[in-house]
Amino acid sequence: MIRTRKVVASWSGGKDSCLACHKAIFEGYEVCYLLNTVSEEFRRVRFHGTKETLIQKQAHAIGIPLLQRATTADGYEEEFMETVRGVIPEGIDGVVFGDIHLPNGREWAEKICRDLGIQAIEPLWGCSSEEIMAEFIESGFEAIVVCTQGDLLGEEWVGRSVDKAFLEEILDCKDVDPCGENGEYHTLVTDGPLFKQRMDISESQKVLRDGYWFLDIRDYQLI
Repeated sequence: MIRTRKVVASWSGGKDSCLACHKAIFEGYEVCYLLNTVSEEFRRVRFHGTKETLIQKQAHAIGIPLLQRATTADGYEEEFMETVRGVIPEGIDGVVFGDIHLPNGREWAEKICRDLGIQAIEPLWGCSSEEIMAEFIESGFEAIVVCTQGDLLGEEWVGRSVDKAFLEEILDCKDVDPCGENGEYHTLVTDGPLFKQRMDISESQKVLRDGYWFLDIRDYQLI
């Protein structure tokens, strides 16, 4: 009998980490925790701008325990490793990442896992961004755009649903990776095959900060 491998999924709350987690489960891994980091200063997911409390509700809607760690810019790597190291005694032997094609991202993931003596698992690696987007949508996941790089994707993109119409339009955008792999945009997943409850966002506000548009979510509930 083959033992199910216990892993942690690196989790931003967005579509790539969600699809990577979903695919890892489909491939036979047991995802024991979602590992989310927020900035110590603002208590939000770095670059995404999502509040830590929203990620907590999202994890509750999914039903997988959340490991959430406040991190600093200078100490991020060690703080991430320390969080993973704390659950290795439970039989955790891998971390799932949502890297697609940026070598630096994969190299970092492999380095920290190698230092921890566990495996870096990359379910999305080598797939085209268009294929990943199509799989995410066709699998039944729902997400909204919570951040954009303002000089590439304007205010009108913030708060949009990630659906077939979104994919068609993003493919026509010059200098934009369809998955936003270069930081062009970030998302929050609100429903899909992993979820036991749907996240319903009822109040939000668009905010421009340092050249980036953010969706500041003010009110939400689980349905």
